[in-house]
Amino acid sequence: MSDSLVLIPTYNEKENIENIIRAVFALPKSFHILVIDDNSPDGTADIVKRLQVEFSTQLHLLERKAKNGLGRAYIAGFNWALASAYEYIYEMDADFSHNPNDLLRLYEACSQGGADVAIGSRYVTGVNVVNWPMSRVLMSYFASKYVRFVTGLAIADTTAGFKCYKRAVLETIELDKIKFVGYAFQIEMKFTAFKCGFNIKEVSVIFINRELGTSKMNGKIFREAVIGVLQLRWESFFRKFPQKK
Repeated sequence: MSDSLVLIPTYNEKENIENIIRAVFALPKSFHILVIDDNSPDGTADIVKRLQVEFSTQLHLLERKAKNGLGRAYIAGFNWALASAYEYIYEMDADFSHNPNDLLRLYEACSQGGADVAIGSRYVTGVNVVNWPMSRVLMSYFASKYVRFVTGLAIADTTAGFKCYKRAVLETIELDKIKFVGYAFQIEMKFTAFKCGFNIKEVSVIFINRELGTSKMNGKIFREAVIGVLQLRWESFFRKFPQKK
């Protein structure tokens, strides 16, 4: 039994899913994987089921009936993980924009470095992004600046989606109250962990834009984040957050 579970949400990732699974399982530390598939019409889930024959104890699949947001997929995955005995729960994309080798560094930050949440950060040591158009680099970079200004988070990469949580974080932060489903979900999770008193540490990583498949980012998701940050900050004045024990 591994102490670590990697959550990989998928929608039409047939070009990447087998390779990312094999890359994680090839690491020197044992990780388990939960693929959360939103009824991908390209057969992503079928590929995972085939691989489950080979990795019967390590690879798990949670199939959802519809595509209703990254945040909802991760919340389903978090609840699945909490129903099991995993101590460290990770968020990671299927498309290799997050290097599987960096899972080891996130693990070390939480298991030995004192972090409750470890973030694979694109901006803590500059701008470490490869193959993104400059317009998207600037949008992402200044979005993080905007979030820091509004929320007070001392985090360089507030929108990062490559993270490790200690189990206690997910048990504390009242997952049923996390409401954003798109880009703002990543911000809300960090902000809530911060307000609950957890220690958040950034680990510098290099983000490489996907080579295969299609990005799920769109204008609606970005707008949710812009408005959502203001809403998060305002509502935080009236909410009592549970505190780290």
